[in-house]
Amino acid sequence: MLMLLAVVLVVSGALVAGAAWGIYGKLPERLEGFLVALAGGALLLSVTTELIEPSIETASVFHAMLGVAAGAVVFAFADYLIDERWGPDDGGGLLAAITLDGIPENLALGVALIGVGGAEVAALAGSILLSNLPEAAGGARAMVSGGHGRGKVMLLWLGTAILLSLAAIVGNLALAGVGEDALAVIRCFAAGAVVASLATEVFPQAFREDRHWAGIATALGVILAFSLGSLTGG
Repeated sequence: MLMLLAVVLVVSGALVAGAAWGIYGKLPERLEGFLVALAGGALLLSVTTELIEPSIETASVFHAMLGVAAGAVVFAFADYLIDERWGPDDGGGLLAAITLDGIPENLALGVALIGVGGAEVAALAGSILLSNLPEAAGGARAMVSGGHGRGKVMLLWLGTAILLSLAAIVGNLALAGVGEDALAVIRCFAAGAVVASLATEVFPQAFREDRHWAGIATALGVILAFSLGSLTGG
């Protein structure tokens, strides 16, 4: 339980730090795009090696395919509702946009901690942390640019960090007794939602801001996640 709380605090704290960076700080656009692509590459490898591959080993390819497909479809549908129906700039749509990929990530983090030690989850937690920093910075900056007050934006991100922390705790505690087949589908559902969010939100943003360097940054992110996993025994 202590390890879960420590990991959740570090990962969710990255949201708050990233929001503060977006509200009060400023990086060159191309550098920010490079960092977003770097984080996206790290997260892409981590969800594959820490969620999908273990699910195939403990259950089956079918369970993994089912979970990944379901997670991607649900994310794509919710993303469509935000963009086309609710509007990304109103209150409900804005909050949904912020939490949409964060809830699957943190749910996956909580599930990944079931029955494993700190080393096995370090790569996933580290990649989510790297992803949260630039994503929160970009989101908070866009909200301030859209006319929201800085204090209000900071409070919204603090609330979001608490919500996502609860998602990780629920993922760990509520699913601890679930069978391997069901757990594999849940892990892969979270992985599918994260992969879909990378394809529709993270990598397009990185390419817009950093152009062709984004491909190199993504590859470096993959290398970084692989190196982190190797160093921690993952």
